[in-house]
Order: sequence, then structure tokens, then C-alpha cells
Amino acid sequence: MSVPAPTQSRSAEAEAPSTHQGSSFWLLTLGTLGVVYGDIGTSPLYALKESLSAAAAGGVVTREMVFGIVSLILWALIFIVTVKYVIFILRADNNGEGGTLTLMALAQKAMGHNILVITLLGMIGAALFYGDAIITPAISVLSAIEGLTLVNPTFEHYVLPLSGVIMIGLFAVQSHGTARVAAFFGPIMALWFALMALGGLLHIADEPRILAAISPTYGIVFLATHGTAGLFALGAVFLAVTGAEALYADMGHFGRRPIQLAWLGFVLPCLALNYFGQGALLLADPAKIENPFFLLYPEWALLPMVVMATIATIIASQAVITGAFSLTQQAIQLGLLPRMEIRWTSETEKGQIYVPKVNYMLLLAVLLLVITFKSSSALAHAYGIAVTGTMVVTAIMAFFVVWRFWKWPAWLAACVIAPFLIIDTIFLAANALKIPQGGWMPLLVGALLVTLMLTWRRGTRILFEKTRKADVPLNELIGMLHKSQPYRVKGTAVFMTSDPETAPSALMHNLKHNKILHEQNVILTVRTEDTPRVTDEERVHIEPLGDSFWRATMSFGYMETPNIPRGLALLRKQGFKFDIMTTSFFVSRRSIRPSAHGGMPFWQDKLFISLSKSASDATDFFQIPTGRVVEVGTQVTV
Repeated sequence: MSVPAPTQSRSAEAEAPSTHQGSSFWLLTLGTLGVVYGDIGTSPLYALKESLSAAAAGGVVTREMVFGIVSLILWALIFIVTVKYVIFILRADNNGEGGTLTLMALAQKAMGHNILVITLLGMIGAALFYGDAIITPAISVLSAIEGLTLVNPTFEHYVLPLSGVIMIGLFAVQSHGTARVAAFFGPIMALWFALMALGGLLHIADEPRILAAISPTYGIVFLATHGTAGLFALGAVFLAVTGAEALYADMGHFGRRPIQLAWLGFVLPCLALNYFGQGALLLADPAKIENPFFLLYPEWALLPMVVMATIATIIASQAVITGAFSLTQQAIQLGLLPRMEIRWTSETEKGQIYVPKVNYMLLLAVLLLVITFKSSSALAHAYGIAVTGTMVVTAIMAFFVVWRFWKWPAWLAACVIAPFLIIDTIFLAANALKIPQGGWMPLLVGALLVTLMLTWRRGTRILFEKTRKADVPLNELIGMLHKSQPYRVKGTAVFMTSDPETAPSALMHNLKHNKILHEQNVILTVRTEDTPRVTDEERVHIEPLGDSFWRATMSFGYMETPNIPRGLALLRKQGFKFDIMTTSFFVSRRSIRPSAHGGMPFWQDKLFISLSKSASDATDFFQIPTGRVVEVGTQVTV
């Protein structure tokens, strides 16, 4: 049976040249090392150490443990990262874009927007990513700074303060943008991967038998003979693949092929050599379990490697922080979060954005983690469950995309996705054992964020339904105004509404209190599409309704931020005369009150009202000149 190819309007490869304005393929491939592979590239700092510590459970590290753990790590990299993400999931792009919410948008396009389970999966995946974005900077920087204790044990007291200073500095520079610094990320991480491979090669020659760990039988035997300790170790093994989601999430920045080439041709071989080297080191001297990564290098190279590791972890943290900003922008556009202030930090790169509110919250959460957990080993317990949860969600949503969007037979889609889902679920179960030791943290963060998203989504729907009941049908109002003409004033009035079939409340209040009507009246609805970006040709459509009224629909992709004046200017090509200097924008400002008989529990009403008050101003969000806006207040109960 022939399998239909994935349905895409434009592939990731086709997207790359236009998105990056002719950037060469090799520069894009180099760029992936700094942005895409920063997180997974710092995993060798702690993954093998934590896995063997869990397996030994305070006892002696044996040869069987070393062979078993190295085998499990290598096969996790091969199956989860290479097969699942690099070969399969990267094919599920939405006009070149990837990520959890992109997969949700694809699944919604295939299954319909009213399928709650799809939206809920997207929310869970996004919420767990925020948990990952909190833990990654904390564990990465801590694990690098802890290398100072090998240089001089007296540095132990400076690990936490120095880590905190680095965190504060990292988040403080976010408002200035990372475009200039990012140019150095790729070359620096290329050097970092090369140094990791070199460190591994230095010791493989001492114990070449470690290369036999490439056989999966060592990992299987280890799990079969070590009981609960084996499961705890398996949870720690997953630390080696944290950052795999970045391959998919950052596809829109680099394209599929550069990400695939960088992994298969450079990143995977370097990681494998380093893990082989750490394994060989421990076969020769199990006592070096204290910090096998840094002990790969001679004493004179320790301090330079600590500095290099610190830089690498800062780059890894930067990548995940930028990812959190992008995810927030998508969540706002998809109606999962209230509007927030978004600033652009680059005039040339669309992805270079800064979200102040998210930045401050991430910084506070990261500092709280460092103070609470105090070491990378303690944080390792909290790390895996956020990433495994996200991967399980990705696998489930991928099934719907493969089945309904790619139009594969259901049995074939299930056969392809099932192995990924089974492996991810096993890792999730192994990490669930660490919930009491710290795994509760990302679950708590995820539960809070899902509650916020569900409340916002449900509240906005109830608000829409309540206001619609009291609204007058637009065509009916136009007919009434034709019979009884109000006083006309020059210019254009743009009334924004989420329901183009009914008269906006701002229009009704203007007629009621001011008793005037403009020469041109545009009823404007802004929509978010299931695609990342919308072309100018498809941006705005307008239709005459008669008697000086027009209905306009403006569309934006979920990776874009609306700019209404620029969109309306496109109407000139359709024959509609638009002049920003003679246009007034009428925006409703709602005062929301809780209702004893509302559609949500009272606590959820209060939460929704709080979220509504925290939302950024519609004028700023839609980039409307403040001098052209008229705000009309209304009071609504939910």
C-alpha cells in the first residue's frame, strides 16, 4: 500500500530561503548548534553521573552498570532524538514552523477546533515546556559552576552565589535582544562539541571495550537485573535527551535539513564519543563518579573547561528562554493566554522578541529553584518529568496529524506512533518515581498554567456568548439607520468586534450617546489562522454592506503580532480609500464583574477577571496609534 506524503503548502526547506533572506545552508547548519542543540549539548555535564548515581544508590559503581547506562544513553539518543524527531516528527511542519502549539494547530485543522482533547493536549505540552524553561537554566549553570570545586574545593561556598549572579545577568540582558550575541553562539557551541569529543577520545583508548556498549543488550540486561534501581537510573538516563523538543520547536528558524545534517553529521557523533569516554574513565576508576565529565580533562585544562561549560550552559539557557517568549506569543494568538506586551529586539529577525512579564517570572522561578534545590543533582530529580510529559503529548498529537492531516490509514498511523509512545511512556513512568524528590515542581507549574489557560479560554467564550445575546444583528441595525439617518461626520470609523454578524457595542454606544455616524464605517474582525504566517494577499478582505458600512476581516498567523493600520493600508489595492489621519478606531473596554450564577465557579470567575485586568491594552497590542483611538466602556458579568 502506498502511503500519502504529508500535506504541506510549503516545506521547511522551501521556507528557509525566504525566512532567512538567502542565508547559506551551511551558516544555518552552524546556527543550529547554538540555538537548537544548546540544551542537549550540555547534558553530558550531568546525565551519565546522575544515571550511575541512581543505579549504584550509594554503593559501588560496577562494570555492568557502566556498560548498561552508556548503552541506554546511546540508544535513547538514537531512538528518541534520531528516529522520532530528526527522521519523523520534523516532517510535521506547518508552513515550515514546528513546536507543541504548531502541532496543536495542525491537529485542530485536521480534527476541528471544537475537539477539547486536542486543545488540552496543546495546553499541557505548552505548560510543561515552561517548566522545562525554568529548570534548564538552573541545572545547566549549576552543573557548570560546580566544576570549580574540582579546581579548588574552597570554591564550594561560591557555587550558589555565582550561579545566581549569572542568572540575573542572563535575564537582565534579554531586553536588549540577542541578535548580536547569537551570531557567536554557533561557533562557540561547535568548539564545545569538538572539545567534548576530544575529551572522550582521550579515554576511549584506555578502555576500548566500552565501545561494545553500542549493543542494546547491555541496556536491556541492566534493566532486567537491577529492579527499582534500574527504573530510577532510567529516569536519569532521560536527562541525556532533554532538549530534543528544541529540534522541532526551532524548525521555523533554520529549516528541516540544516537541523538534520547538524545532528547526524556532528552533534550525535560528538555526544556519543563523550559518553563513551566517560564510560571508559569510570571503567578504569569508578571513584571518579564524583564528576566524570570534568575529570576527562587534564588538571591544567579544568579551569578553561569550567569557563567553556559555563558559556555553553548560558547559551543553552538563552535558547530555552527565547523559546518561552515564542511560545507565549503563539499562546496569546491562539487564545490560550491574555494579551501581553511583546517587544521586538531586532529589525531584521522576526523571532527576536522580548516579553517582559514572562522574563521576570522566569527569573524569579529560576532563582527560587537554585535556592531551594542548591545542587544540580537535586534538580535532576525535577528535570526529566517535564520533558517526558511534553514528549508523550507530542506523540499523541502526532497520531492525529498523521491520521487525519496526512491521511494515513488509522492502523498504519497507530503502528508508527505506538513505539514512540510506548518508549516515552516508559521514561515518563521512570521519572514519576522521582516526584517526591522534586518531580512535583514541573507538575505543579504545569497544573497552574493549564488552569490559567483553561480559565482564560472558557471565560472568553462565556463573555462572547453573553455579549452576543444582548447585541443587535448588524444587518438589522443598518436597515434601521437607513430609515432614520443620524448626523454624519467626515472620516472613517473602524469598530473592532469578535463577532462580525452583530453590531459592536462601541458602535451602539456611539449612536446612543453621541448620535452621530461617520461617512465610512468599517466593522473589523481580527482572526488568528492555523498557519504561522499569512501573506499580504490573504491578509485582509472587505465587503460592502450598503449605506456607508463595510465588513472587514483581517487575518494573522499564530507566529505574528497584529498590526491593524498596516493591514488596513492593504485595502487600497482593493479600492477602499484608507487614510490613518482621518480614521478613528473605536475599541470597547469591558469592566467584568463576577456573577453568582455564571458559567464558572466563583474562584474561576475571580481568576478570569484578574487575568483580564492584567492583559495589555488592545491599542498597544494591535499597534493602533493612541491618538486615533476612542475607548467605550461597558460592564459585563461572567
